[in-house]
Amino acid sequence: MSVGRRQLLLGGGALVVLGAAGGFGLVETGVVPGKRSLDVALGACGDRAPTPETSPGPIVSGSFVSSARSGIDVGWSVAYPPGSSVAAAVPVVVALHGRGGDHTWPFTGLGLQHFLADAVTVRGVPGFAIATVDGGDAVNWHRRQTGDDPSAMITDEFLPLLAARGLPTDRIGLWGWSLGGYGALLLASSLGPGRVTSVVAASPAIWDVLSSTGPGTFDNEDDFNANNLSSRHAQLESLPLRIDCGRDDPFATPVRRLRAALNPTPTGGLSPGCHDDAFWTRSAAPEIDFLGQHFQANN
Repeated sequence: MSVGRRQLLLGGGALVVLGAAGGFGLVETGVVPGKRSLDVALGACGDRAPTPETSPGPIVSGSFVSSARSGIDVGWSVAYPPGSSVAAAVPVVVALHGRGGDHTWPFTGLGLQHFLADAVTVRGVPGFAIATVDGGDAVNWHRRQTGDDPSAMITDEFLPLLAARGLPTDRIGLWGWSLGGYGALLLASSLGPGRVTSVVAASPAIWDVLSSTGPGTFDNEDDFNANNLSSRHAQLESLPLRIDCGRDDPFATPVRRLRAALNPTPTGGLSPGCHDDAFWTRSAAPEIDFLGQHFQANN
């Protein structure tokens, strides 16, 4: 049903009427709060993908005291493919959560263990483990002026922990969502193709200027410039990349610019959706296929 010259915005339980020529555009670009509510009301975000019913493999969890993260207790989990034991030497993808998440979120929030099982059992994707670890709320997966360094935690502590469990860590995949998507790209650009088989960034939280960044994600201008992906195109272009983002995601514009700047253009692309679990579950199957296929190509 058309609303003619006026648009209805549902936000915070209230009905707000804005002039079609100006109000809708302001909300659509995020100037007026309520874009997420508007996207939901207009059906732009879509539904979650159904969780596959395929029985998953085992999940094991633990924690360690991280010197790289200023001595805090860091939790971790590893989800194994179906048919594997918790001692299996299968390839491993290190998966990085976004703001407000932790090592449990990819499994409790997205159900990735079920999508992994479906890929292996139904589609024949080469099996691999998904390893997750706590990176902090807004530490943003790079060293901060406080000394908190989640990237060093991964390379110097978490990967050796995984290797001690029998997982091969000489070649790993990387996967992340939102701030974790940015973190996966940043870490991959440092480790390079000698260590990383492929990278998936789902709705990576990237910004063009410091003034538009989320609270706490960078210390200052120097920190932003030192960890800006725009200066790492050559390193990223040496890696198999998949970058996905929803068209109604607030990061859609910088993600589109990043994809256009890289040669070759990464797999994936922008498709209907928002910055939410619904989009990430719909993207999970092709992203798992991408990661698994590149493990197979490197064997």
